Amino acid sequence: MDSLFLKRNNAVAVNGGQAQGVDGINEAGSDWYWAVFAVMAFSMLVFSGMTLRIPRGERIFHYITILIVAVASIAYYTMASNLGSAAVAIEFANYSSDPYRQVFYARYIDWFVTTPLLLLDLLLLAGLEWSQIIFVVVMDEIMVVTGLVGALTPSSYKWGYWTFGMVAYFLVAYVLIFEARKNALRIGSDVHRVYIGVAVWTAFLWTLYPVAWGLSEGGNVTSSDGEAVFYGVLDILAKPVFGLWILLGHRGIGLDRLGLVEGRTYLGNGVTGSGREKDVVLGSDHHRNNSTGVAAPAAHTAGAAPAHTTGAAPINGTTAPVTQV
Repeated sequence: MDSLFLKRNNAVAVNGGQAQGVDGINEAGSDWYWAVFAVMAFSMLVFSGMTLRIPRGERIFHYITILIVAVASIAYYTMASNLGSAAVAIEFANYSSDPYRQVFYARYIDWFVTTPLLLLDLLLLAGLEWSQIIFVVVMDEIMVVTGLVGALTPSSYKWGYWTFGMVAYFLVAYVLIFEARKNALRIGSDVHRVYIGVAVWTAFLWTLYPVAWGLSEGGNVTSSDGEAVFYGVLDILAKPVFGLWILLGHRGIGLDRLGLVEGRTYLGNGVTGSGREKDVVLGSDHHRNNSTGVAAPAAHTAGAAPAHTTGAAPINGTTAPVTQV
């Protein structure tokens, strides 16, 4: 009977254990990573279930949010298994006298993929132009890459990379809080209300990540297990909580108001999708026909004779012959 209550998490021991002279996670840290993995995986299932209730052409925010927690699930599975890390020489012997510290590069791979998706969720909601979206995403990638390079740097030069990352972060935060907020307000008060709440929440949480970095990979102030808790709490708040907030918040906001229309699928002469999508597609067909000079067929009227044309009809600035009937 006692064997039923034995702890079964031996991932740290199986995958290398704690190397001599390296401050790495122990069993408690691995347990915490497994707990965060479970939250991410469960969130992915919940968001997938929510997607089933949304018309296929209106699922863009759901797909993005599912990808966020799906990638995070893989990252936390990796870290809980004591994989995806490297031993880096410490600069300060604050927490431990061990000359090396475990740095999870898997965490940065996660952020490299998921943080642009988080920003895409926000900036598409605000209806921001693609030029600004690309700028913000590239600044975000700079922030993540400089954080990784700094974490892998054993000397004081790591703080130069930390500074580069902070400059990139402030540019991202400026667009989120000022530029994108103004654009969301122009779309409507309901869009602005949802956007400003999620954007401020995200910007606040993201200011805490450099603090966690400075206390762990940077300054070696906290243990690897303490690092796991700090980053794990932030990731739960910044991904599953963020995702649920944005999916519930934008339910009454049509994609056409945000400049996003999907689901243009034809079956024979008909159009599938929601009523709004049909209107957009049929309207675009009408515009295309008019722009090319193709006239819609006229309805046949009983007793009416076909028109007799002797001239030529101009088409796109040229003269085309017309057959006489």
